[in-house]
Amino acid sequence: MKAASGENPTRNSTMIVTNKPEADRVTIIAEAGVNHNGDMQMAFDLIEAAAQAGADIVKFQTFKAKSLVSANAPRAEYQQRQTGSDAPQLEMLAALELSEEQHLELQKKCAAAGIGFLSTAFDVESLKFLIRIGISAIKIPSGEITNLPLLREMARTNLPIYLSTGMADLGEIEDALEILESEILESVGANAKDITILHCHTEYPTQMSDANLRAIPTIAAAFGRPVGYSDHTDGIAAAIASVALGARVIEKHLTLDRSLPGPDHKASLEPSNFAEMVRAIRDVELALGHGRKIPSRIESKNKIAARKSIVAARSIRSGEVFTTENLGVKRPGSGISPMAWDQWIGRKATRDFAPDDLIE
Repeated sequence: MKAASGENPTRNSTMIVTNKPEADRVTIIAEAGVNHNGDMQMAFDLIEAAAQAGADIVKFQTFKAKSLVSANAPRAEYQQRQTGSDAPQLEMLAALELSEEQHLELQKKCAAAGIGFLSTAFDVESLKFLIRIGISAIKIPSGEITNLPLLREMARTNLPIYLSTGMADLGEIEDALEILESEILESVGANAKDITILHCHTEYPTQMSDANLRAIPTIAAAFGRPVGYSDHTDGIAAAIASVALGARVIEKHLTLDRSLPGPDHKASLEPSNFAEMVRAIRDVELALGHGRKIPSRIESKNKIAARKSIVAARSIRSGEVFTTENLGVKRPGSGISPMAWDQWIGRKATRDFAPDDLIE
């Protein structure tokens, strides 16, 4: 994988499972993750909340706890803090694992709610299951960016890929892209363009001082690919700002209640805040515009009212020489532009002018 290759591929619309936003519209993923706490009704409520908030996709996590962690793997510091336990990860994850039947129920619920269904696979067995049920995109979590065997299996699906990059530097991103591209090219013989790189900071919640949003244009320039942002900060400011910096995908955790027990709730948005974020992102999309500095059709009509013209500062007789004393600049802008001021100083009036008359 060579950085700055010069190509600038756009996101493929097949990344969206149910909704298909316009090509230049930011894809918003509501990360339900494990915020269902193992309760299917809570999972259904998260789907409804995501759809009502305006998200394009709701994403869960698919794993076999015993395949994901060893028996004595410690919890991350934030997991210990949020769960109030320093017991091994296995105990926590086993309680959050969803069965295949439950995944099918979630998929049906998403279809009924009119929102795309996505889930992150953390092991090969889970990936194969998601492929069997017709998942339409692959999300590679930050912790798996160095998992070569899983990266290969994910690439061989030939599905659009979201590559999350928490804890990674540019070199590790490049290594992962090389693996993904080589497998895609080998398996389908096509250009490996449909990979979106997600800037991410793996701490829950992420402090604003660690968000480093300027990495978004850095990643885009380095790899010439669409870039998004997987946001773990408190609030909505960072996600909104990332869109202005070029993020084409926003992933944000969603919870029904930040006070619920579990590892991710406190780094999540509640439904009303998530809806506020979606509205703000859509406003920013509109505000970003086309990038050309030209007057819009709407503002052009205001030129006459807002700009100025050369006018008579006092009564001027025909034949009198125009000077800086007898000329002035005032609204409206329907006459001669003040940019032509120097061209009129020293010329003679061809008729009488009353004060405030436009000079002709």
